[in-house]
Order: sequence, then C-alpha cells, then structure tokens
Amino acid sequence: MEDLRDRTSFNSPLGVGGSLSINIQREMLTSEGKTNLEIDTVISDNELLCLFGHSGAGKTTLLRILAGLTKPDKGRIVFNDTVWFDSEKKINIPPQQRNVGYMFQDYALFPNMTVEKNISFAQKEKNKDDVDKIMDLFDLETLKNQHPAKLSGGQKQRVALARALAAKPNVLLLDEPLSALDFDMRLALQHEIRKAHNLLNTLTVMVSHDLQEVFHLASSVIMLKNGTVINEGKPADVFSQSSQCKLKTEYYSNIYQSQKQKL
Repeated sequence: MEDLRDRTSFNSPLGVGGSLSINIQREMLTSEGKTNLEIDTVISDNELLCLFGHSGAGKTTLLRILAGLTKPDKGRIVFNDTVWFDSEKKINIPPQQRNVGYMFQDYALFPNMTVEKNISFAQKEKNKDDVDKIMDLFDLETLKNQHPAKLSGGQKQRVALARALAAKPNVLLLDEPLSALDFDMRLALQHEIRKAHNLLNTLTVMVSHDLQEVFHLASSVIMLKNGTVINEGKPADVFSQSSQCKLKTEYYSNIYQSQKQKL
C-alpha cells in the first residue's frame, strides 16, 4: 500500500507517535440505571482501535475521557511519558494540551465558516499551504468557499476528517463518523478514514457498532457491554464464528427495519 506521507509533504511535522495507557473508572447513568465504566488497556503506536458495543456501553464516554472533556472518577491515563490524568496525584491535563483530534458524531462544523476556514481553525500554527494540501488530499478544493449548510453528508464527513488532520494530533478520536450516512455512502467513505489514519503518525480510536466497519478498518477491537470490557484483540479473534453470525443478523435486521420505516 502506498504511504500517503511519501506523497504529501506538509510544511510542519505531523503528530508524534506513541502508545496510550488507560486505567480508569467512571460512573455512568444509562437508560438501564447506573453502571461503571472500567477500562484497563494499552493502545499501541499507529493502531486503529475500534470500540464496539451497543448504545450505553460506554464507547463515547471513553472518547470524551481521552479527549479531556469528561473526568474519570479515578485512575490514570498516560500518553508516552506524559501523564494526562492521575486521580491520586490530582493531575488532569486540559483538552488543548493533549493534542487530540476529535471528530464528533454530528461533525460539529462551524456553520458561519467556509470549508477552508473550518479546516484552518484547527491549526495551532496557521499555514495556508498545509490547508491547501489537506483540501486536495480529501478532494475539497472545489468546495473551499462553501458553508456547511450547502454540503452533503459525505462532504461534511470529509471536511470534519480534514479538520481533525489539520490539528496534527497525537491521538485521533472518531465518534461513529459514518453513522449519519446511508449504507452505500458508509462503504465509500471508510476509505477516507483509512486515508487519514495512514497519513497521521498517530493512533486512532474509533467508535462503531457496525461489524463491517470494524473488519474493514480496525487493527484491534475492544468490545464493551455495560461499561465492562468483555473481549479485546484483533477483529478475527474477538468475533468468533458464532458471534459473527449473531451480530451480522442483528446488523442487517437493523438495516431492514430502517429501510422499512422509510417506505
């Protein structure tokens, strides 16, 4: 596979690679009542980890904790040698100091900014040449003067990914980035996620409950249920044959029900 970093030269370096150690606990309030999110794992450098599980399992809560938007009740988070959070030592590094790129479910684009300005907003050090290269990489050059309201779902997704890339993060967090798109568009735009991950010298954590996305994108998986890790490892190892059959049945049943409601 071609390394996009060989093809695209930025004027300033990309993110610093490294591993992420997570050992945290956080009480969550779900539709079924209170439960505890408990995570103890290490994410390796340049890994694309998928958090898999049903709604309320704790996937988005974990992303928000890593981003510094939600504080754990206790535990420790370390990126390389930098402590992001330590409850005992009362360390809690703010989001802006963690160098994390966060792509929200609804993309969170600024409606009053053009595509170009949305992307440049994420830069710590403004560099128009880098913005131009990122827009070219994601085929956004012809849309640079458009506002988000004029964009399709797929175009918004590419802008949000490009903006996350412009920040040159050490850790890229993607919260169900394809969930708002139809089935065919999701398949097509998975390539954009892989493109962003390959370009960044980083690790990526992605939330999904789409089995096909997991197998197509993830190098490893953490399966969550009610805040607890019930399995983790490579996708082929996590999903046994019997589990795959059950999950695929549920997945395509959900697609069928969704299409049925539109009729």
